[in-house]
Amino acid sequence: MAERHDAVDVIITKRDGGTLTDDQIDWVVDAYTRGVVADEQMSSLAMAILQRGMTRAEIARWTQAMINTGERLDFSSLSRPTADKHSTGGVGDKITLPLAPLVAACGVAVPQLSGRGLGHTGGTLDKLESIPGWNAAMSNEQMLQQLESVGAVICAAGSGLAPADKKLYALRDVTGTVEAIPLIATSIMSKKIAEGTGVLVLDVKVGSGAFMKDIDSARELARTMVDLGTDAGVRTSALLTDMSTPLGRGIGNALEVEESLEVLAGGGPADVVELTVALAREMLAGAGVTDVDPADALKDGRAMDAWNAMIRAQGGDPTAPLAQAEHVHEIRADRDGVITRMDALGVGVAAWRLGAGRARKEDPVQAGAGLYLHRTLGEPVKAGDVIATLHTDTEDRMPRGMQALQEACGGEGAIEIGDSAPDRVIVMDRIGTATH
Repeated sequence: MAERHDAVDVIITKRDGGTLTDDQIDWVVDAYTRGVVADEQMSSLAMAILQRGMTRAEIARWTQAMINTGERLDFSSLSRPTADKHSTGGVGDKITLPLAPLVAACGVAVPQLSGRGLGHTGGTLDKLESIPGWNAAMSNEQMLQQLESVGAVICAAGSGLAPADKKLYALRDVTGTVEAIPLIATSIMSKKIAEGTGVLVLDVKVGSGAFMKDIDSARELARTMVDLGTDAGVRTSALLTDMSTPLGRGIGNALEVEESLEVLAGGGPADVVELTVALAREMLAGAGVTDVDPADALKDGRAMDAWNAMIRAQGGDPTAPLAQAEHVHEIRADRDGVITRMDALGVGVAAWRLGAGRARKEDPVQAGAGLYLHRTLGEPVKAGDVIATLHTDTEDRMPRGMQALQEACGGEGAIEIGDSAPDRVIVMDRIGTATH
């Protein structure tokens, strides 16, 4: 079959600052997925997109072309509306764990297709796999059944959703084009739109531990994704949230599950509770449910009931003890004062080096590895107080975890004790109109 376009012409159009036609976009995404457009050609086009950008119409068409390479899920048979959340990733970001059962407990179904961690940001599936017996793999039929009976599913995305994205994501990773906002936005949104949810709330992280380090680039990414969702008929909104400091106290797989259980039991760290409730309210409003306050469902046990049902439905034992690391090391304060810095990137890299994350997607992770922060930003300490405990199963990883904390922030260290700390604002901005 003769191809209707030439890859070089498409590359040159974008290289010279031109706008790609709908037909060029449809062809190049499909042809790349089929193997007609070579990796070196697509990497050249990705670089041109990074440098020249794309219009809103181009981004929307590119997203649709990626969706068209695979299947679309359909939740229209469910007896309740659906809403989903996507986070751009951070340190201690266990929000999906309490959020999905919380929203389900309030009457909205949550089909949460999640991923595994790579580098310093943790993966939701890795966290849940620290629960004995829990299974991430589900068929579309199983997912529908569980959404109807329990109201929440957290599972691995099947290979049928936007297969073009899997191929392009791997290519961007090795060609210096990860930062291209049009390609970040189309990668996230092609999968989320193909997933078929009616409402999508985006948690776009800002700060040292996030992909977007400054609020302007985070706002641009959020606006691009909200526009994409809106153009595709999905009620979409975004919250810009702080990731200069880790979320909560537990960083690492089992440690984050444990903290999520505290939140579901009506306790837990204030920042985790605040963000969980803010995202739940946004999801419920998008689905038209405004007469239920999710904060009440945390306090009265409904969210915990939904969690237990969700874990059991996927083969897990919610009562089983969680993994504990074999080796621990305490970091103590060297003076009286206040924690003035708890750098998210430094803490995230430390957890990764201790065994909580992976450098390559085939690497195993340790369920019990990570850090527990006994003190965090703004909290007082006295000399000798334990600030953090490092956890690992592999003793020779401990010095590498310590080194990550010491080398953070240009050698100034991830943890700083001073005299006063600035107030932390968790939700920094909101973009979009996800209200029903």
